[in-house]
Amino acid sequence: MQPYPTSRCLPLIWALSAAFGLAACGGGSSAGGQTQSSEPAEKQEITVNNGAEPESLDPHKVSGVPESNILRQMLVGLVSTDNNGNTVPGMAQSWESADNKVWTFKLRDAKWSNGDPVSAEDFVYSMRRVADPATASPYASYLADVKVAGAEPVINGKAKPDTLGVKALDGKTLQITLTEPVPYFPDVLIHTSTKPVHRATVETFGEKWTLPANMVVNGPYKPAAWEVNSQIVLERNSAYYDDAATTINRAVLLPISSAHTDISRFKAGEIDVSYNDIPTEQFKPLQQEMGSQVKTAPYLCTYYYEFNHTKPPFDNPKVRKALQLSLDRETLTEKVVGRGETVAYQFTPPAAQGMATFTPEWKAWDKAKRIAEAKKLLAEAGYGETRPLSFELLYNTNENHKKNAVAAAALWKEALGFVNVQLVNQEWKTYLDTRRNQRHQMARGGWCADYNEASSFLNTYKSDNSNNYGKYRSAGFDRLISQTLAAGVSPEARAKLYRDAEAVLDQDAATIFVYHYTNARLVKPYVAGYSVQDPMDNWQIKNWKILKH
Repeated sequence: MQPYPTSRCLPLIWALSAAFGLAACGGGSSAGGQTQSSEPAEKQEITVNNGAEPESLDPHKVSGVPESNILRQMLVGLVSTDNNGNTVPGMAQSWESADNKVWTFKLRDAKWSNGDPVSAEDFVYSMRRVADPATASPYASYLADVKVAGAEPVINGKAKPDTLGVKALDGKTLQITLTEPVPYFPDVLIHTSTKPVHRATVETFGEKWTLPANMVVNGPYKPAAWEVNSQIVLERNSAYYDDAATTINRAVLLPISSAHTDISRFKAGEIDVSYNDIPTEQFKPLQQEMGSQVKTAPYLCTYYYEFNHTKPPFDNPKVRKALQLSLDRETLTEKVVGRGETVAYQFTPPAAQGMATFTPEWKAWDKAKRIAEAKKLLAEAGYGETRPLSFELLYNTNENHKKNAVAAAALWKEALGFVNVQLVNQEWKTYLDTRRNQRHQMARGGWCADYNEASSFLNTYKSDNSNNYGKYRSAGFDRLISQTLAAGVSPEARAKLYRDAEAVLDQDAATIFVYHYTNARLVKPYVAGYSVQDPMDNWQIKNWKILKH
């Protein structure tokens, strides 16, 4: 990302768009080529399907995309993003650093929804809260990954939160000190875990501070209602510093996990923006039927099958490698998924900033050679016709995830014969808990960029990373990642270190990377302002408006 807004398309977007055969800039016309009115509708309300019931509305206790989608509408961090994915001022109207180690942020005059001023102390409190072991944040290691001074000992319980390298120089000036120069540091602050919370509200209401009646926010919308497994209703926050530029007054966010229900309700006019998960078999028919209401865009996300390294059979690297080699990614990606996704042979999408492409040697092998090597490795691990390899594959409730899991199981069965896969389905919150506590053998996983830089992906495989649910551990990998932010490392040298780190993941068969996503959802033609230019899909309702229709 660029540190400040620009009015042009990012080079990244051109590269991604070319790869997917998409328009590089601009929106689309309405379905059927009809011209949509440019006049705003009298009723400014919108219904968006968010795909899942959120685990929580506490920004420091979540790790998923559905939660971030909601919190992005209610809380604004030091920085934000524009419609093209560029980093732009948020609560900080400016920032500077002479050495990329000591960063100073100047906050704007802004208020919380209860009228309190947003201060530098709010960010000090919030960042300490993320690192504090008492919070049990799934993103606790985030601040350590980006080298915030004192983060690691605080996270490990060896130092008090007030030793974190974050301090208020005055009410509107925040200073963050790092142990190494991080040139992209402002970009990492777009993430949900770095958003502020209102201290008095948290301390007064405890776990209940996120209830609509209690929650105090600093963003364009505040919660008006939360009906579990039904809807979350947001209404405009008149105290938001840029409320005058906001148009939509009310937003309803739905937790529909069924893509077929999502599409049916969209067609019925009950949903204005669908979840970004159009089923493969409906993708082309919907394009023909609904024209430009089908929005496709590049997306910095990777789909994978995660091994649990802590228990059999995937504590054995030969078993992991065999399944890595024998999964026919091309068939799964192109025939089963089939919406423009690209086959993944590395974790980081090649178009992510700072990345040099890694290509494993075995990519050039034909299918027969891959299968032969896989069978040899499984035999060495003690598996074969007389002792089949059996394991569970966990996925969260979703037709596409189920379809992919069924296909993967069938492809392994076809290739190897003696592999039996039991599919296990769990709802979103239960699925996350199962993975975090290593109660799975293999799980469907998806990782989307927290910020546009390769480290956003690769940091998650560090041995001590809180999002390393498979508990992969490699001293060599950790060493490579630690070198990326050493003093004097050039961008070119950093890119090579990232590529070398990808090679280690491949060598260890840390995970089976399947494909790099594309973003596909349905958007009504009267929703103005929806953008396909942000590769992280950080949509914001404040940028939209409803036109007459």
